Amino acid sequence: MGDFEARLDEIEARFEAVQAEMATPGVASDPDRLRSLGKAYAELGDVIRPYREYRAALVEAADARELAAQEPDAEAAAFYLEEAERAEAAASELRARLEHLLVPKDPNDGKDVIVEVRAGAGGEEAALWAGELFEMYRHLAERRRWKTDVIASSPSELGGFKEVSLEVRGRDAYGRLKHEAGVHRVQRVPATESAGRIHTSTATVAVMPEAEEIEVELRPEDLQIDVYRSSGPGGQSVNTTDSAVRIVHRPTGIKVEVQ
Repeated sequence: MGDFEARLDEIEARFEAVQAEMATPGVASDPDRLRSLGKAYAELGDVIRPYREYRAALVEAADARELAAQEPDAEAAAFYLEEAERAEAAASELRARLEHLLVPKDPNDGKDVIVEVRAGAGGEEAALWAGELFEMYRHLAERRRWKTDVIASSPSELGGFKEVSLEVRGRDAYGRLKHEAGVHRVQRVPATESAGRIHTSTATVAVMPEAEEIEVELRPEDLQIDVYRSSGPGGQSVNTTDSAVRIVHRPTGIKVEVQ
């Protein structure tokens, strides 16, 4: 057995172990564990289903070639050979698909995501373009049955957005949306243009995987607290509205600033 099949057999063993655990009575009363197992079951199943089809195609091809070798009738033998070639072609396609599936994934691909759209150059037309991009991502989420929430927005006067942030929760949301990050341009005659001239408008899209929750024990002695004016760090007591507070958790390096 080659490394390819050995790796897939290990994945199949994990898939069957997850499947067996999901069937145990105690899991149903633990929503977090059930959710974790369900996610693993779906991800492993994406590999196991084509792997089982691949093995079946190999068996079918071998059986057809054996029948062809034993068949005295030339026409029947040719038929079995055609069946063997068809099964071998299917196995070859499935193997290529499996090799792609076995390539290590971006660790963020399974995470939920925040999509932030900001209007760029182009004034109100850019804001309208940003609004259209936002609606496109929201409709994509609906089609894929992802859940969405607008977590921040700054509407423009004509119905677009100067900026808008959309939280997207669902399977492989980051993996499918991460390539949308960057500058998006559109060239068209805008609704705000009376002379019929073509304008180029831009909007920037940022796609950020949702941060994982971590538990941190906060002890006063681990906190570094600085209060300073916007012009630079100052003393611990500043009586001004143009100031900021920075808190650093020394053990983890987590920093929070409020102005």
